[in-house]
Amino acid sequence: MTLTATSALLTFDDGRLLRDGVPHQVLSGSLHYFRVHPAQWRDRLERLAALGLNTVDTYVAWNFHQGRPDRAASFEGWRDLEAFVTIAGELGLDVIVRPGPYICAEWDNGGLPAWLTATVGTRARTSDPAYLAAVAAWFDDLIPRLAALQASNGGPIVAFQVENEYGSYGDDASYLAWLRQALVDRGASELLYTADGPTDLMLDGGSLPGTLATATFGSRAAEAFGLLRSRREGEPLLCAEFWNGWFDHWGERHHVRSVPSADATLGDILDAGGSVSLYMAHGGTNFGLWAGANHDGRLQPTITSYDSDAPIAEHGSVTAKFHAFRSRFVAAGGRELPVPADPVILPARSVPVVRGAGLLPALGSIAPRGAQPTPPSFEELGIASGLVLYTATPRAPLGDIELSVRGLHDRAQVFIDGEPVGVLDGDGSLPVRGTGALVDLRILVENQGRINYGPLLGQGKGILGGVQLGRRLVHGWTATPLPLDEWTAVELAALAGADAGAALDASAAGFSTAHFVLGGDEPADAFLALPGFGKGFVWVNGFLLGRYWEVGPQTTLYVPAPVLEVGVNTITVLELLHSGTHLEFRDRPELGPPEEYVETF
Repeated sequence: MTLTATSALLTFDDGRLLRDGVPHQVLSGSLHYFRVHPAQWRDRLERLAALGLNTVDTYVAWNFHQGRPDRAASFEGWRDLEAFVTIAGELGLDVIVRPGPYICAEWDNGGLPAWLTATVGTRARTSDPAYLAAVAAWFDDLIPRLAALQASNGGPIVAFQVENEYGSYGDDASYLAWLRQALVDRGASELLYTADGPTDLMLDGGSLPGTLATATFGSRAAEAFGLLRSRREGEPLLCAEFWNGWFDHWGERHHVRSVPSADATLGDILDAGGSVSLYMAHGGTNFGLWAGANHDGRLQPTITSYDSDAPIAEHGSVTAKFHAFRSRFVAAGGRELPVPADPVILPARSVPVVRGAGLLPALGSIAPRGAQPTPPSFEELGIASGLVLYTATPRAPLGDIELSVRGLHDRAQVFIDGEPVGVLDGDGSLPVRGTGALVDLRILVENQGRINYGPLLGQGKGILGGVQLGRRLVHGWTATPLPLDEWTAVELAALAGADAGAALDASAAGFSTAHFVLGGDEPADAFLALPGFGKGFVWVNGFLLGRYWEVGPQTTLYVPAPVLEVGVNTITVLELLHSGTHLEFRDRPELGPPEEYVETF
């Protein structure tokens, strides 16, 4: 289906951005529908409007809509992108859509489906025919839905981004040109633009002739805008991502950006007459297993929170940064709307847990796949995320030997005859004492998030090489895929209680369950802490909140009010290392010791 329109609402002339022919500054903020519970979309968009913004922008995460190639993409419930766009329009906001298909966003696999990158590998984000065919099929479904909501058709969508910071990745100009035409052919008739870092190299690789070029940066606005002007005379100035905060990795500190620093750069952008989009205006949460990872010589998994030190905090409260930015935006012509009250927070309380099944007994109760000579990858097993339990019964040579794993992605817990031997983060070895007898070897591998940025995008998960005991490769494996994000509440309850008597002791790894009661006036947002627990996953009423890990920086997990229920609520924990005795609700978020974010651009 192709929709046509006479003209775009946003145009430009002689270096000025125009909206319906009138000079205009886009005052935008990023807010991702897939990181906010749908029952809270309207609230968060109202807060964004109260910030003084006139526009919201969002990525579209392909893998969030289409988890399997043999199933049609879903646009229902949490995935109802059209409903999100419609709500924004009802609140008087313009909408900018960034459909990718690659989005980065610290989102698992940069938004590309794992089943696609398993097929095309490093040919993703190129003009490879197999990749383009998959994108074309996805766009056939997605883009007409969005085109129907364009300003030219009475909707709020005023612009589309072509790909995402492609100049930081590759130089396949024919791919970018194909994508732009793919948008146009499917009805995108509003303003099209590209966005890249403010260097010649990045703009060379990511810009398209005849398409507005914009920059993404966190500082030195005059330099970035000067570079744009030198390359694209006559085009308006737009900072498509202003990095007013930053995201966090597990095991690092919590990044913050001071209000004076961020506010000063925002002032520079607006004073230059530039348009801007805050990245992020409201970060939200990487619920479930959607957090991605970076790689800087080692894997850097992103935490569950995506608060990003944004002006609207993860749970919706407004911050000092909000008030400073609001003054700027109102002065620049933004609406001065009432500021909503902060959300109600569940009071602090402690909830005891009941130990359920131990880790290996519970996961071992699930039927494995048939025997294979070598360990299959996550992709070969047909799952994108979660865990895989690999089992073999090799003969351990007599004496002190090394058990080594090659091609490990990402983290493995190794057990021999039911006893923990150690943990491997990537390739490595563990010392083993062999007796010459057959052993029950089990390796539990966790996908800690697919890489979302750089040349390792699309890298596979699981054991991609081999396992050795001493010099000898281990063959004859069964594998049990454990797609935690697909388990229903009924399946989860059955697993948590399976062979519960096999739990070793109160502090052992495995399942724990807690119940608590809320009265009719109590459901509210909450912050859940797991003192004494090491690393694992937590569900509330069958909803997978995400990962926790004692290495921090994040201590509390955000629990949105719509997940809680009047009456009995159930929390289920799958602990991989060591369990605590109780859970705690705390009255404020604890995202870790802060470290000032230093802008590189």
